[in-house]
Amino acid sequence: MRSHSINYYRFCFCFTLSVLWLLAQQLHAAEQHQRMVVLTDIEADPDDTQSLVRLLLYANCIDIEAIVATTSVHQKNRVVPESIRRVIKAYGKVHANLQKHDPGYPAAQVLLDRITQGLSEYGMKGVGEGRDSPGSDRIIELLERADERPLWVSVWGGPNALAQSLYKIRETRSAEETKRLINKLRVYTISDQDDSAIWIRTEFPKLFYIVSPGRYGRSTWTAINNEFEGIDNMTISNDWLAKNIQQGHGPLGAEYPDVAWGMEGDTPAFLGLIPNGLNVPDRPDWGGWGGRYELYQPKDSDIEVGGSVEGGIPIEAESRPIWTNAVDTYAPRIAQMYGRSVRPADQTFSNNKVTLWRWRDHFQNDFAARMDWCLSTYSEANHPPVPALAHPEAFAVKSGEGFRLDAQGTIDPDGDNLSYTWMQYPEAGSAPLEVDIGIGPENVYQVYRVAPNVTETETLHFILKVTDKGSPPLSRYKRVIVTVEPAL
Repeated sequence: MRSHSINYYRFCFCFTLSVLWLLAQQLHAAEQHQRMVVLTDIEADPDDTQSLVRLLLYANCIDIEAIVATTSVHQKNRVVPESIRRVIKAYGKVHANLQKHDPGYPAAQVLLDRITQGLSEYGMKGVGEGRDSPGSDRIIELLERADERPLWVSVWGGPNALAQSLYKIRETRSAEETKRLINKLRVYTISDQDDSAIWIRTEFPKLFYIVSPGRYGRSTWTAINNEFEGIDNMTISNDWLAKNIQQGHGPLGAEYPDVAWGMEGDTPAFLGLIPNGLNVPDRPDWGGWGGRYELYQPKDSDIEVGGSVEGGIPIEAESRPIWTNAVDTYAPRIAQMYGRSVRPADQTFSNNKVTLWRWRDHFQNDFAARMDWCLSTYSEANHPPVPALAHPEAFAVKSGEGFRLDAQGTIDPDGDNLSYTWMQYPEAGSAPLEVDIGIGPENVYQVYRVAPNVTETETLHFILKVTDKGSPPLSRYKRVIVTVEPAL
């Protein structure tokens, strides 16, 4: 009997170590630059141009390896790569100044050389034998490069250039090589904007695919530009955009068009790739700037199979699990005039759009600061804080055991005063367990918490948000994953 107990404890110890190692690896992988291809139906809606302006300001921390002009249900028979060139040329005029803030910004010519295009055909008419394009060939070329990092395809329009790449890979490569290349792909599509999207998901059931199928109104990405009652919507207002982005910020800001249908509907397709300490791209279920998504097969009734997406694309049943809408329950943090500087609001929100808008002011302020970089010297502009931890990013405790979360060592490159907020993210953990935050305030750099009682090993996610008091205020994060083991 004693030997059985010893073996059990050894198993539990080894299992916990393996869990901690895996969690640490995922957190560290999130810090590297992600490789990305953009598919854009630019000129179908001004929002693609808006998203491109923002994306170029993150070209220092996302490796933009191709930008492919495509069609979509909103622009069926033309592609407009010249509009991509126009925006990148404006970026070139501020490139030297951006490098004062980060030398990692690539030269405009590097990005101009990465512009390509798909066929001027709609959807599945552009997929099949003899339907290759410079854009579809580029995707294959990038997949075959000796780079072990995943290749993200950020789809702002129709994905038929990607569909053609997959078709050709399957037709011309061995089954083993096809599997290897598909395993390197990560896809985030802004809903379905042509009929090749459902074909991809059906024909390639193992492909990592984030999407909100069905009508746009149910999609997570719409939270970037929707107004919500009970929260401050100022940072998506036209006045805010004019002041912070469009006017007085040089040639790149001047390329940012007015809102027509909705502001930057395509931006969530890359927000989750920005290395900010919160985003972990390969774990959409952990949540980040681009929203939170879970892996499951949507019900026909939920996505209204038999209906149609905007533009008339038929909504078909999903044949397999996809990364799609998830629900967060969240009380926004609000500033107080006196006493404790911040507290959770009395009103709580719960739906899939919460997973994105809960971070909206943070990424809007980040956008505004980077737009300042286009003209300002380093000392004139604001730069994000650099959070640190006095303990590992992943560690284990026992049920009922107390533990400390400590942001000692956090700095700000501009010498700004810093505000701290510790938040538990229950939905990102393995079970919806909530830890009592009433033990002490959450807005100090060091907090003490007590692990809940569990009957099996669970993980808890805590998010440290550090915000400076510069203008605009900028936030960065650390994610701490606490594995809770049952008491022996």
